[in-house]
Amino acid sequence: MEFPRPSRGDGPLRNGPGVPQTPGTPPSAVDAAVYTDPARWERERERIFRRSWLIVGREADLPAAGDHLVWEGHGETIVVVRKPEGSLAGFHNVCQHRGMRLVPGGGAGARRFTCGWHGWVYDLDGRVVGVPDREDFAGWQLDGCAAPPVAVDTWGGWIWVWLDPHEGMPSLAEWLGPEIAGDLGRYRMETMTVLERKVYDLPVNWKVVVDGFNEAYHIAAAHHVPPEDVKAARESSFFTFGRNSMMVVPLSRTLPQLRASGDHQGTTICHYVVFPNSVFNNNPEHIQLFQPVPLAVDRTRFECWELVYADGDADYRAWVERAWKRLQVIVEQDVHVFAEVAATRASLGWRRNLFSERECKLTAFHAHVEELIS
Repeated sequence: MEFPRPSRGDGPLRNGPGVPQTPGTPPSAVDAAVYTDPARWERERERIFRRSWLIVGREADLPAAGDHLVWEGHGETIVVVRKPEGSLAGFHNVCQHRGMRLVPGGGAGARRFTCGWHGWVYDLDGRVVGVPDREDFAGWQLDGCAAPPVAVDTWGGWIWVWLDPHEGMPSLAEWLGPEIAGDLGRYRMETMTVLERKVYDLPVNWKVVVDGFNEAYHIAAAHHVPPEDVKAARESSFFTFGRNSMMVVPLSRTLPQLRASGDHQGTTICHYVVFPNSVFNNNPEHIQLFQPVPLAVDRTRFECWELVYADGDADYRAWVERAWKRLQVIVEQDVHVFAEVAATRASLGWRRNLFSERECKLTAFHAHVEELIS
């Protein structure tokens, strides 16, 4: 049965003879306060989430002029809207009069946005274009008045935003880097559609969730996979590319194909992390985005997106629906683990986390977080 799937083509070999399994990062440890300190959390909000490219939705969800989404997380609320000429604009969802949330939710075909408190009117770029009783305000109050903009770009069919744009900030292409853009780009996510999006409210710090999807060490105890798959996973390979990372996780049934062809994308599970919180779990035939959106130091909105190729036939779609149903059981097992981690967050017994050599992606991730907030 032939299904849509990517192929490594002439891309770099990521698993097999001559490819190191790890980048050589030594084992490490991080203090438990990394996950529990409210002051640290505030620094992460300011220095990471306001200064990183973040996924907020799918480009296909805004097909026509005036179609818009509202994204919220870590105390921010923004609007992204399709403009009449086809580009996307974004701005902070805050009325500049008295600070009310301007747009309550996503919608279609908007021509203007009107604040529900005092009737201030904004155009699709977030500029104030209408003020009741305008003569009662001073010129300096209204001249150039606009909701602060956010930078918006697209890649892989996803909408990405930078919340605090400034001169010299990296482009989205620079943020992804050639390794991730090249390897992850082979999956043609822009040709995929969303089968389902599930959302969980988790009582843990966002980094607990990133950690949970950055290694294959947990699959035996947490997911009860067969011993042959645990053995095959010992042949996983791990890579760090500056702030981003990936890993190739062989399965016992696909390991012979992987060894013969070296085609990691076309044969087995590949896992990509775009800093800070975009985690792609890629099967050859379908993809999940696991995205922890921080809400508080100990609360995270965990979004699970299931993507399928739009050019697959009915048999392919039915197969993916069955695979996604099985995978949701695995996701629920991860959610259970996160709840058990939450049970110890105030305990004297939780002093630090230990990362092995094969948990190298966690070591690199936490090192980059520390670098940005220090």
